[in-house]
Amino acid sequence: MTFPVSGVETAIWVPPLVALVISFFTSMGGVSGAFLILPFQMSFLGFTSPSVTPTNLVYNVVGIPSGVYRYFKEGRMNWPLTWNIIAGTLPGLALGLFIRVWYLPDPKPFKLFVGCVLLYIGGRMLYQVVRDRGKTTAGEAAEARMRQQTLAGAGETASSGRPAICTKSWSLSCTEYEFFGESFRFHTTGLFVLALVVGLIGGVYGIGGGAIIAPFIVSFFGLPIHTIAGAALMGTCVTSVGGVLFYEFFGPLVALPGQSVRPDWLLGFLFGIGGFVGMYLGASCQKRVPAAIIRPALAMLIAGVGMRYVLGYFF
Repeated sequence: MTFPVSGVETAIWVPPLVALVISFFTSMGGVSGAFLILPFQMSFLGFTSPSVTPTNLVYNVVGIPSGVYRYFKEGRMNWPLTWNIIAGTLPGLALGLFIRVWYLPDPKPFKLFVGCVLLYIGGRMLYQVVRDRGKTTAGEAAEARMRQQTLAGAGETASSGRPAICTKSWSLSCTEYEFFGESFRFHTTGLFVLALVVGLIGGVYGIGGGAIIAPFIVSFFGLPIHTIAGAALMGTCVTSVGGVLFYEFFGPLVALPGQSVRPDWLLGFLFGIGGFVGMYLGASCQKRVPAAIIRPALAMLIAGVGMRYVLGYFF
């Protein structure tokens, strides 16, 4: 099948199958998998024009809602964190559009930067996994209670009948929440600034920012992966909607002559269908998978992709 916008030629079942497999595993860590879908489009499908960025965002828009719904149904949506991510990434995403179209029609230089960021975050996460080996953290204690209730058939909410994640306090300096009897906090303004930077990167590269912000929150803010996955996916979805609209309606106004910036809706939708199924299944299985497995697997995946980008710049 030939896709008219992108010019890609591939079997119709390839995009959804690839997206299903990738999103099943990445959604457990709060990552949609777009950071792997994009190099697949560029390297294997030969889709290298700026239109690949919004096409990748279409995948997020179609695929993520199923995973978010599952986390919401189980009471594991961290709403203060969600709104913080959205507030920061949306303006960054808008700026990313102009940078992508005007200054980075060839994404190779920016891929080096993204590769270094991913390599650093993945390496830091691996270091923390090794450092915390044998220690029982508050996140692991809460996770153990969650798995106990899951096995007992009451895994969707905490034992009190409230949502598993409950906000205790919020201010511009600190947000605190409770998860299965353990309290966690993060610096509200600091995370907003992080989200702003991540939105800028996501807007340029077409990944929605989830591949960076989810591991960054785990690594630098020390929040348990089981409490941030739903928020990271929700933030990625909302900002991806904004990104698609920017590229569809404003992209042609700022594009260079002859430059294609609108998304390939059909290709993005096919990827999204696979992501829709994969993310729902991944979110459903996440509470049964220990963070001791999710964190190192996510770290190695992110570090590996970062290394590939860095080496790809020089070779």
